[in-house]
Amino acid sequence: MTEPRAHATTIVAVKRGGGVAIAGDGQVTVGDVVMKHHATKVRRLFRDRVVIGFAGAVADAFALFDKFEQHLEKHQGHLLRSSVALSKEWRTDKYLRHLEAMLIVTNGAQLLVLSGEGEIIEPDDDIASIGSGGPYAHSAALALLENTELGAEEIARRSLEIAAQLCIYTNDSITVEWITPSLEAAT
Repeated sequence: MTEPRAHATTIVAVKRGGGVAIAGDGQVTVGDVVMKHHATKVRRLFRDRVVIGFAGAVADAFALFDKFEQHLEKHQGHLLRSSVALSKEWRTDKYLRHLEAMLIVTNGAQLLVLSGEGEIIEPDDDIASIGSGGPYAHSAALALLENTELGAEEIARRSLEIAAQLCIYTNDSITVEWITPSLEAAT
């Protein structure tokens, strides 16, 4: 029998107002027990020019953060090239292909969802979400984006607050990071 793994849950990203906000809740769950309430699942990488959020197994996500940052360095911060390189390695490497996590990455200009199946998805509606509360947060973000003038940060925060009311694996201890495109990312 395998031990239950620590999982971290809901991330939502919203593109509006010349940049992208990524928000993550703070809950870490092992099996059906909440082990941590204030985890940080959204981080800045590559000289603070890339923001990344994760859902899934915590240790797996940290391994992917390190790999992604290596690819960012190798490709001078080019988000799409780094994402393609990570996805190829993630899908084909004997160790990495067993990692259970999903990532949302942005440089403020591009917004991408990455998975171990090799997917690199750029959302159509300027919203990306992952994790068990992702569908709730996505729906809330879409409604707020289409029906309010709120900024991306506020939409991301409110969307997670709504998801936390519905999803037992999501809480309202929220971290939000806002990023605007650097000159290199915009071109």
